[in-house]
Amino acid sequence: MSQATVAAPTSGDTAEHESNPHHARRWLILGVIGLAQLMVVLDATIVNIALPSAQVSLGFTDGARQWVVTAYALAFGSLLLIGGRIADLFGRKRALLIGLTGFAIASAVGGAANGIEMLLIARGAQGVFGALLAPAALSLLTTTFTDPKERGKAFGVFGAIGGGGAAIGLLLGGVLTEYLDWRWCMFVNIIFAVVALIGSSVLLRHQSTEGQRPKLDIPGAVTATAGLFAVVYGFSNATSHSWGSASVWGFLAAGVVLLGTFVVLQTRVSHPLLPLRVLLDRNRGAAYLTMFLLAIGMFAIFLFLTFYVQRNLGFTPIRSGVAFLPMVATLMISATTATAVLLPRFGPKLLLPLGMLIAAGGMWWLSQIDATSTYSGGVLFPLMVAGVGIGLSMAPAMSVAVLGVAAHDSGVASATVNTAQQIGGSIGTALLSTLAANSAASFLAGKTLSPQLAADAAVHSYTTAFAVAAGIFALGAIITGLLLRPGVPQVDSEAAAVVHM
Repeated sequence: MSQATVAAPTSGDTAEHESNPHHARRWLILGVIGLAQLMVVLDATIVNIALPSAQVSLGFTDGARQWVVTAYALAFGSLLLIGGRIADLFGRKRALLIGLTGFAIASAVGGAANGIEMLLIARGAQGVFGALLAPAALSLLTTTFTDPKERGKAFGVFGAIGGGGAAIGLLLGGVLTEYLDWRWCMFVNIIFAVVALIGSSVLLRHQSTEGQRPKLDIPGAVTATAGLFAVVYGFSNATSHSWGSASVWGFLAAGVVLLGTFVVLQTRVSHPLLPLRVLLDRNRGAAYLTMFLLAIGMFAIFLFLTFYVQRNLGFTPIRSGVAFLPMVATLMISATTATAVLLPRFGPKLLLPLGMLIAAGGMWWLSQIDATSTYSGGVLFPLMVAGVGIGLSMAPAMSVAVLGVAAHDSGVASATVNTAQQIGGSIGTALLSTLAANSAASFLAGKTLSPQLAADAAVHSYTTAFAVAAGIFALGAIITGLLLRPGVPQVDSEAAAVVHM
């Protein structure tokens, strides 16, 4: 299978740039695409900070509170693959514009919600339109930057946004909730979306895909969407039900059956929703696995460390968001360096496992904190180390995951990156929350409860989650190290068409 590209430009680059109408505006386009990506990523966490205030304002129950987060995850995670294929079918610019417009409208509805029902509908709609715009944004990035060195820089920026956006969401959510109102955690998306919408309308050109446009695989779309929905829903239920509950294992089993059916269908239809050639390339498969495992571990950082700094260190929501900024800084530096400098020189086989090992070290270090630890003495440096590792592996993984893909498959390949990340996050939520809860219960078993003991049990549950995340990262380093091909993938004549829309 032909591979994509981090090698030096060839003499055909000039003609290639002339055939790419986005080349002259590529850095402005990166800004627009980055803004759209930031909006989607931070929306997964910005609402978490606003939930307590929203609950008081709208008067919904604790049980309903979970669904404000889950509604977005369900729609987003289950529709990503079909969203990517729609971008391939009808054009990436069109998909991006529709996604941005719909996301803005849904955010306006959510901000104006007068009850939990209206808020849940808005969050679900955000997920639907997010599933349309996220794959379009990544595939546009792939087709806009055709020079390998520039593409490395662009993917470094995009990867940094993907890794740091959740932490930025925590900070922004704290600022908006504390100084304005929880509703601004929804309304702020309108600002992002309108700016990105104007920039996309002006800078992007729609190009015809006649002659190469794939047909929509209806059976594949139905089984993939239903299967992903069942998996995400099952893992979401695991945070509030036991693993033995039918609402957990029943949906997980249904999801496995549906996704198995989907894989079989993809080998038998002439225009598959997700051609297996996209998944079965060793480098690309390892990149998807990296995104999946990183999402599991990153959940541990953002959720449990937020609990720790607020409940144990007494940080306000704003200060909690600020506490993550050193990690964002190291992640951005390592992400841009990895794709612009290291990936073209050493290839993915070194970077992806090394990044995951460094992230594992940071998480293991973080698992050593206790109830007496301070932010500067126990949290800051391991958090920065984890940021270095995540940036070193995530940004190159995003790049490798979509390189070497034919133009008419770039949308669905991009969607698979987002799907791997979303499913990883859902599994991380359920798995690590369950392990943390069981760890706290075991810590308290047979002891007389006191405020100090309760605090110690809570910290023990957090550190258990950090240690498990470290193990997941370390396992990912081993597996990806075995899967990835050595060396720097080279451009060949068959891969030249990859860069065209």
